[in-house]
Amino acid sequence: MITNFNDLKGKVCVMTGGAGVIGATLARGLAAAGIKTAIVDINEEAATTLAADIEKEFGVKTIGVMANVLEKESLEAAKAKINAELGKIELLINGAGGNSPKATTVVEQMTEDDKNDLDKTFYGLSMDGFEKVYNLNFKGTLLPTMVFTGDMLESGKGAIMNISSMNSYRPLTKIPAYSAAKASINNLTQWLAVHFAKIGIRCNAIAPGFFLTNQNRFLLMNQDGTPTPRTANILHGTPMGKFGEPEDLVGATLYLLSDISSFVTGIVIPIDGGFSAFSGV
Repeated sequence: MITNFNDLKGKVCVMTGGAGVIGATLARGLAAAGIKTAIVDINEEAATTLAADIEKEFGVKTIGVMANVLEKESLEAAKAKINAELGKIELLINGAGGNSPKATTVVEQMTEDDKNDLDKTFYGLSMDGFEKVYNLNFKGTLLPTMVFTGDMLESGKGAIMNISSMNSYRPLTKIPAYSAAKASINNLTQWLAVHFAKIGIRCNAIAPGFFLTNQNRFLLMNQDGTPTPRTANILHGTPMGKFGEPEDLVGATLYLLSDISSFVTGIVIPIDGGFSAFSGV
């Protein structure tokens, strides 16, 4: 019977989007559990600097690797480097993602007045911006899974953890591309769980609620550092009345990667301060 995370010590994990706010905290959590981690990010300098800091702090081998999650050849080159420096990949966290103002509407709901200024509505969305956000989140999960699970396929064992969002269940106003992509990730997580079930690879996801990150700061905070009205609505709809902290994601992550959850596959765990349980009254 496994009652701790000791089975994770010495395993090799790849984490995409690892140099971001949430990724950096998860990387530290992995190192604290003894996991050797490859922090994969399009920003090579940020990834290698973070990796060096983590290795110095925890004494666990950690490397930074540059890759574009939307280019298969880039990912394959990253895998070759990871195999050479860390060994066979046993765990994967798909953390690359984010939103953009170019895929965001100005208004939350259309009114009759908005018919005279459609640029602020759904009709004014940039298709280029929409595609970039959707691809970064969905294709940026699909392609790394294709590449980095090859070692798991050979060994007959491994765990994948995708990062979804509570937005996948209850789409938020203004951000249709991000909403659609995260909903797709939930579906892909379940599909992969079934597809891989008989060959020893598990696939699950976590669905964070509201966290303040670089990607959503423009929606939640004014330029002078004060909260936007949207922030007030969010906190009202979150029973705990606060934003989540990146550290709040570490426990569920280790659980899903560890053999302590060996019979768990195809689930999405909400980490949302009660947002999904609250009806508003």
